[in-house]
Amino acid sequence: MTNRLAQAKSLYLRKHSENPIDWWSWCDEALLTAKTQNKPIFLSIGYSSCHWCTVMEGEAFSDLAIAEYMNANFLPIKVDREERPDIDSIYMQSLQMMSNGQGGWPLNVFLSPEDLVPFYAGTYFPVEPRFGRPGFLQVLQALRRYYDTEKDDLRQRKAVILESLLSSAVLQLDDATAQDDELLRQGWETSTVIITSDQQGNRFPMIPYAELALRGTRFTFSDAGQQQSRYNGKQVCTQRGLDLALGGIFDHVGGGFHRYTVDSTWTVPHFEKMLYDNGQIVEYLAYLWSSGVQEPAFERAIALTVKWLSREMTAPEGYFYAAQDADSFTTAAEAEPEEGAFYIWSYKELQELLTALELTELQQSFTVTPNGNFEGNNVLQRRYAKELSDTTKDALSKLFVARYGATSNELKTFPPARNNHEAKTGNWLERIPAVTDTKMIVAWNSLMISGLAVAYRVFQQPDYLELATRAAKFILDNQFVDGRFHRLNYQLSPSVLAQSEDYAFFIKALLDLQVSSPNQTFWLEKAIALQDEFDEYLLSVQLGGYYNTSKDASQDLIVRERSYVDNATPSANGIAIANLVRLALLTDNLHYLDLAELGLKAFRAVMSRSPQACPSLFAALDWYRNSTLIRTTSEQINVLIPKYLPTAVFTSVSKLPERSVGLVCQGLKCLPAAESIEQLLQQVQQSQTRG
Repeated sequence: MTNRLAQAKSLYLRKHSENPIDWWSWCDEALLTAKTQNKPIFLSIGYSSCHWCTVMEGEAFSDLAIAEYMNANFLPIKVDREERPDIDSIYMQSLQMMSNGQGGWPLNVFLSPEDLVPFYAGTYFPVEPRFGRPGFLQVLQALRRYYDTEKDDLRQRKAVILESLLSSAVLQLDDATAQDDELLRQGWETSTVIITSDQQGNRFPMIPYAELALRGTRFTFSDAGQQQSRYNGKQVCTQRGLDLALGGIFDHVGGGFHRYTVDSTWTVPHFEKMLYDNGQIVEYLAYLWSSGVQEPAFERAIALTVKWLSREMTAPEGYFYAAQDADSFTTAAEAEPEEGAFYIWSYKELQELLTALELTELQQSFTVTPNGNFEGNNVLQRRYAKELSDTTKDALSKLFVARYGATSNELKTFPPARNNHEAKTGNWLERIPAVTDTKMIVAWNSLMISGLAVAYRVFQQPDYLELATRAAKFILDNQFVDGRFHRLNYQLSPSVLAQSEDYAFFIKALLDLQVSSPNQTFWLEKAIALQDEFDEYLLSVQLGGYYNTSKDASQDLIVRERSYVDNATPSANGIAIANLVRLALLTDNLHYLDLAELGLKAFRAVMSRSPQACPSLFAALDWYRNSTLIRTTSEQINVLIPKYLPTAVFTSVSKLPERSVGLVCQGLKCLPAAESIEQLLQQVQQSQTRG
């Protein structure tokens, strides 16, 4: 017997279709039913590759006693956070308000039906009390009793939560100058401290922070009363690159990066692979290489990740899939998948698969031991950074065959298992792969397109650009319905109006592609058209910045947020403001610059008060203060684009002043025409460190 979610397009929602809970999706009918029946809403938010979401689905949400009580006393609604990040953002903020900043998924929130204001929230709830947490049935009973008998306290509690949500959403413009040198320094130093901090526990890529710290390595700051000193975070940024390219967070056999490690040594990952992480990491490692840190492990990690992307994460139509699960089956007869089964190696396996010399050299390069580092098995983590020996590469190639059943050169495509049934019944030559969530998300595809475009500029690999171009053209050809941009695509069917991150990230991707095609204006024209739609439906004209949701799709939200905090992905407003500066330079339209300045004023107080929260806004401020337009020939552009020039845009021109090779413009003024490529580069570098 299935519930309503059996008809959902979302893989995450369909995973709950056989629960005895009478789930609804988020829709007008569900909200009206809850209000009519005076049932508090149980809102549960997660995503398909979330481990603890999967655990709770198999435990509490499959329990008959819990389902019976839930169905009688609450109206249960399931939301895929990847479909509706706006809903997730509002109620995650509510959880953090109620729990001193703690958050995570599954996100379980209890709402009053008449106004959708939350009054209680948590994450994972076990069936029976354990892990210091109450049993879920106890929670449900206590909250229904509270809802029925403590009306005054309930009203006061909701008022406090709603006031906090509204105050965080309605930021006042800061009239102080947006171009503040000290503010920039504060942002760079904060990001450097964050990615160098020796915290215990999970380690995440945190690319927006690493990318901002890398930007800061260009600068020399002057301390009052002290000599000028170079602020240099290059070592910090290099170490973050090494952590990623050498650590267990990277799949050294098949390519691609896992979401995070469960330890502080970058050894054992949580094995899900998210498209958004991989796009950002590829871009960061390429920028790190272009800045002068030409570590072979970076180039290898990018190359293997692009192969993984092409082989396992690219649809025949050219777009990229969303994610791969952490868990997979070891055999088709297994009842439940096991964490990391597709990726880990027992020492006995390695002895059987490799020659004695190969195993010895593998152990010299990787942390491979008889006892393993993960439940008796081995996650491959490199011991040091240098070129791998041919013997070690041969060993890794054998492990690839042992996992996939063919060599990397032979296996051009590896079709996804879209659910557990397909995983168990697929004709796999060797190991059973994890389930892949095959939906297309514009924002995540855009991050990958940008990563590929930057990697192409740095390494000049045509297949990088080809993958990026195909994905971008799919979005342009398929994601507009009745003139409106859409966020998702399920089996060639667009769905859900685009949100701010979809607009901002895709405009950035189009501008990144434009850099790689200096003789064309196609990508720029598409970016301009999409920016027009973005401004029409999501721009806050009076306050600055962009709302998460369009003005005609916000009726069921208790607040209309303008997100500025970076999480696993950059903030939409940080990327959007940087895009506006780039568009102003490329089009000579100062209206874009006005919008960028208004956006920076909107968030300046947040940047000053909480620099640790918003690295992408600081990157946008860097663009605003140090933007550089380079007018030169396409031949000279091709010489310049592999270099690390993070606030430069390029315009190809056929005619230049006599005896000149290019013209550099800073803001609203241009420098004398450069008469040599060396002078041009010197002017560009000086222009990008104006501070």
